[in-house]
Amino acid sequence: MKCLMKYQWVKLPRDQMPPSKGIMGAWARLAARAAFRNGQAHYCGYVNQVTIGSWAGGIVGLKSILGIKNRKKALEMMNKLTQLGYIDYELNPKTKKLTYQIKDWVVQCSGEPCMGTEAVYATPGYGFLCLPRNITQRLAEAHYRFDESDAWLDLWCHTVWQETSNAFSHMVPTVQFGKYGAILTLETLGHRWGWEKTKVWRFFKKHADAFPLQKLPGSFGCLIFNTSYPAGTSFSLPEPAQVQRILEEIRICGRNTHIKSCNDHERMNQWIAWYSRRVIPKLSQAQPSPAAEECRVAVSGRLITRAYFSLCRHCNSFKEDCQGIEETSPAEFELLPRAGPKTGPSVDTGGIEYGTYEGTSLW
Repeated sequence: MKCLMKYQWVKLPRDQMPPSKGIMGAWARLAARAAFRNGQAHYCGYVNQVTIGSWAGGIVGLKSILGIKNRKKALEMMNKLTQLGYIDYELNPKTKKLTYQIKDWVVQCSGEPCMGTEAVYATPGYGFLCLPRNITQRLAEAHYRFDESDAWLDLWCHTVWQETSNAFSHMVPTVQFGKYGAILTLETLGHRWGWEKTKVWRFFKKHADAFPLQKLPGSFGCLIFNTSYPAGTSFSLPEPAQVQRILEEIRICGRNTHIKSCNDHERMNQWIAWYSRRVIPKLSQAQPSPAAEECRVAVSGRLITRAYFSLCRHCNSFKEDCQGIEETSPAEFELLPRAGPKTGPSVDTGGIEYGTYEGTSLW
């Protein structure tokens, strides 16, 4: 299905949790194990009533979900998530029962509901999680220094697929920040994540299999693709020549548009948002045809052979046949193959015959 910017959520498969540690990595693990419907949950011989987006159990189960072995560190992570407004949790000191509730929970989505089952918790590694698009915006607004999992999830929740204002997203799921954010720069991401440019570059080198970059000419920036996104159909990374062709089509559409107080990067982002609808129907033509791939030799309609002769301007004969005068004058002729029988009159000029033949003109 299409994943447009107007949708409030994106799909995050439960078998593709963010790598490494961080605030958003912990949130994703907690949300992936929360109840997807109201019901009764069984844990360690206890029956707990849970609501959608909540979980009930003990400290041991919490440490298993977060992947943290230390009880103190696990509770510190829960406190950080609570302070940032991501969850609410409660720990009963007597019974050691812990319950948490995901606050940013997408209640309505277009996915098929799970029917005919008594379970309220999703099976680990099965299905996908509805991830709100603005889940990481809270960290950016608070000027929080992103961890690796935070940056990874930030790129994922800003992925678009077949967005009408982004022609490149109709080939591969593409990362886009806002309406005018189809093309990104390492400086922009570093400012958002609180990183230096070199750290941003190392991040993309490490996760090049999931988020490959494609540099655009000049100072436009780069495109960031999401090759792990569940688009529901097979796709492959576009060739640089194909991206360049689409970029030129957009530049042609915006050549008469004047934008004041804007650099090349911002201008190209605006052109992509405005003129992608004109370029999207031409994407099928941008793919090279199999016949063009097989035949890479240009075929000419006629064969032209250019030859140079030295004629004597006094006796009008070739230099080899000249009987006395050695002064010569260069002359240039085009010799064309005969395409048919002779049809016109001929002129005799020193042994070289000119005439008109069927299918070609010899002069």
